[in-house]
Amino acid sequence: MPRLTASRRAFIASALATGAALQLPVAARADPRLIMNDASRLNPTPVLKHWRPKSDPQGALIEALRLELKTATDAGHRVTMGAARHSMGGQSLPRDGVAITFDNPWFEIDTANEVYRVSAGARWSEVIARLDPLGFSPKVMQSNNDFGVASTFCINAHGWPVPHGPFGSTVRALRLMLADGSLVECSRTQNAELFSLAMGGYGLFGIIVDLDVEMARNVLLAPTVVLMPGDEFADHFIPAVEKDPAILLAYGRLSVARRDFFSEALMTTYRAADPQPSPLPAATSGGAMTAISNAIYREQIGSEIPKRLRWLAESRLNPSIGSGLATRNSLLNEPVSNLANPSRYRTDILHEYFVPPQRFRAFLAACREVIPPAKAEFINVTLRYVGADETAVMAFAPQPRIAAVMSFSQEMSTEGEIDMLETTQRLIDRVIALDGAFYLPYRLHASRDQVEKAYPGTARFVDRKRFYDPKLLFRNAMWDAYFS
Repeated sequence: MPRLTASRRAFIASALATGAALQLPVAARADPRLIMNDASRLNPTPVLKHWRPKSDPQGALIEALRLELKTATDAGHRVTMGAARHSMGGQSLPRDGVAITFDNPWFEIDTANEVYRVSAGARWSEVIARLDPLGFSPKVMQSNNDFGVASTFCINAHGWPVPHGPFGSTVRALRLMLADGSLVECSRTQNAELFSLAMGGYGLFGIIVDLDVEMARNVLLAPTVVLMPGDEFADHFIPAVEKDPAILLAYGRLSVARRDFFSEALMTTYRAADPQPSPLPAATSGGAMTAISNAIYREQIGSEIPKRLRWLAESRLNPSIGSGLATRNSLLNEPVSNLANPSRYRTDILHEYFVPPQRFRAFLAACREVIPPAKAEFINVTLRYVGADETAVMAFAPQPRIAAVMSFSQEMSTEGEIDMLETTQRLIDRVIALDGAFYLPYRLHASRDQVEKAYPGTARFVDRKRFYDPKLLFRNAMWDAYFS
């Protein structure tokens, strides 16, 4: 694995110092450019313009977008779309370019065919609010409700409804504006190559205007919670989600205290409750899936006792308290702010790895070797099922995978950044050796070699990017780091 050289350490230190300078008040800087950031709080980025056009189904937005793209092209400025900007590597931040965020979401809902058309910038909380009174729910959505629908497609995020693949598997069609201003319909049968490139294409092929998305019936769900050895999780989880059609949502967790790191696993599955009330209770929001408070979650940093107490509560106490009944929409309707980090000196960094189920034991063994020695504090891991993605060029789950969504608390310092970079590359090396992959939209700490090994479609992806966008109008930090 490549190691950090002295020059690269110096570069990181310089970059962090520049980032700190960019966070100063505008009056303290000579350059009055607009500064935007993302969820990592480590990517303060100067942009020339942040444009928030109003979405509309009649088409006024289309001409405004075309004009904006022509102006940016003529000036040689890059353009990037974003919504919540919760990515962590600056992928939604166009340095010295134009950042676009859609407002004023609109919907067209076809209950007979269980499909809804939605404008690109709609947040998942708004989707749930519109579908819930009609008795429907997103078939697959990102695991928090703050994010934009088109953004979820661009990173091809998955959720925890099973046995589905990523969100893109439920998108039937979309309208995409290309760099030259042309508006094209994309689906698996029309402009199919563009559809497969834009799905998990990180906004590099155009601007999504709206999407046709499948929905599911909303139902009241009852949980079943099973505690087991960590090494046996895949043996129970995969048959449950793949062979029991009654299971509609499922996830797992692992113990994170150092003394028994990953030694125990908790599998939670949801089935339709019997009987079903009529009408169903309205969807609520505020963390139905998270049984611990943010305060307790934060107490894990720097202390092993809260980690053990949290695991005791989650695995032994909570399953015995109450029925756990909740509607599908209420379970999905959780804001990321439930676990917001108030610290000025630490930041939460996500990793995600996609592991072949038959290699899951080896993955846990690799994590036990790599994670505990790191300086960053490991505070959570959630395990999910991802069905095979047969469409996206940059597919992270070409076959069924167990997704391990990991949360670290990192110092906002040069030392903290170097530690996270080295830990990330070690984990990626181990996962690639297991024929797995890692998720791209977090910190851009992978090497290009690691990206190419984890994503065999990389060369085609880059080639077609240059074909559809020869002037490289749509660019972001991910393009610069991994593909340019």
